[in-house]
Amino acid sequence: MNLRADHVAGGAFVAFGALIIALSGDLPTGQLSMPGSGFLPKIVAVLMIVFGLALIVRAREGKPFSEIPWDDGKHALLVTIITAAAIGFYIYLGFVITMTLMMVALLILIERRNLLIAGTYSAAVVLLAYVCFTFLLKSPLPTSPLGY
Repeated sequence: MNLRADHVAGGAFVAFGALIIALSGDLPTGQLSMPGSGFLPKIVAVLMIVFGLALIVRAREGKPFSEIPWDDGKHALLVTIITAAAIGFYIYLGFVITMTLMMVALLILIERRNLLIAGTYSAAVVLLAYVCFTFLLKSPLPTSPLGY
């Protein structure tokens, strides 16, 4: 059997879905009429496993793993590092500061956009998301040390 890209991707989805189920095991599932906090993560994890298995089953139609070009690996690594840093600082810096810094970093460092345009766009998107979560959905977001 030749290892194909879909074998690897499907296996990664199955493994990640199993990890989500393992990590959310102590969250209450609740019932269909009154779902608990573990309901959605478990549904998403099961769907990831099912679709990962579907990828594995249909993998023979995909490209061999050895033929995948890895020339965009640096780009993907930078996105992963910036996102991991944002996850690490999220609780300490709050939603507004962290998401603005993450978007600015992604747009300027990776996408090579203009500083003024990237900053304005990032601030507008984060402000819109903040308003939606805070006022429309009434969902609490971590606040910054400055209080917002």
